[in-house]
Amino acid sequence: MTVRRIELQHPVDLRRTIFPLIRGTGDPTARVEGGTVWRAVRTPDGPATMKLRQSAISTIEAEAWGPGAECAVAVDAPGAVGSFDDPTSFVARDPMVALAWRDHRTVLLTRADPFPVLVAAVLEQKVMGTEARTAWRRVVRMTADEAPGDHGLRLPPDAERVASLPPSELTKLGVTGTRAATLREVARHPKKIAALAGAPFNEARSWLRRLPGVGPWTEAEVARLALGDPDAVSVGDFHLPNIVAWALAGETRGTDDRMLELLEPYRGQRGRVQLLLEASGITAPRFGPKLERRTFF
Repeated sequence: MTVRRIELQHPVDLRRTIFPLIRGTGDPTARVEGGTVWRAVRTPDGPATMKLRQSAISTIEAEAWGPGAECAVAVDAPGAVGSFDDPTSFVARDPMVALAWRDHRTVLLTRADPFPVLVAAVLEQKVMGTEARTAWRRVVRMTADEAPGDHGLRLPPDAERVASLPPSELTKLGVTGTRAATLREVARHPKKIAALAGAPFNEARSWLRRLPGVGPWTEAEVARLALGDPDAVSVGDFHLPNIVAWALAGETRGTDDRMLELLEPYRGQRGRVQLLLEASGITAPRFGPKLERRTFF
């Protein structure tokens, strides 16, 4: 077992910061137990299981097991808890954003292995959230081994095994059509996807956009959650334009164009505004069925 104490430069809420990286309560790659978060990762040195526990407002205790344990506590754990985020330049310019900033400034931007984040985002394209989480669980169980340490977790999907899945097998897992084709395509580029973690945000996002089946929404999800890009806002989201329009202008409905117009004063930090509004739980008034079906990519 490898142990490290992570001292952040800013206050952090461990559970809420890492929450976007966990795909539902049944995610085989992660588990939350009270104030402790367990997370399985793949590192350049091999697989690892991490145990993260908050011991003070800016302190996280990290433990790891497996061949990749040292890399996990040195890179993966700090990234997952927001160590590389710097929110000091953020300025709230609207009352609702100011309120969200006051109450949720301890929710930081994460960095993580880009490949599993990209896989999860692809699985979330054009389906209900529950369907996406089910597909994630099935893909993980089909393409990943148990994580080190006998802690009941599985590793994130293995790119080679994902790329080798035939369409018929993906159909059994609940992944069909464009999602299946995109999933197999992205799995063919594991080294290039891993290299995105060290690339400038603009270059990383430009490369992602060139992948067939990866659109603005998927690109932004990976940039914000895996790369820590504070300006990555999810254009094409079903709910987000309404949330932004309601929070910033009191308008019950919004479009992508209107959302970007309202977020323009926050350029450079638009993704952080999205993070804060989502953390606050604010929603626009609903006039129709409560659907979470995604029609974007």
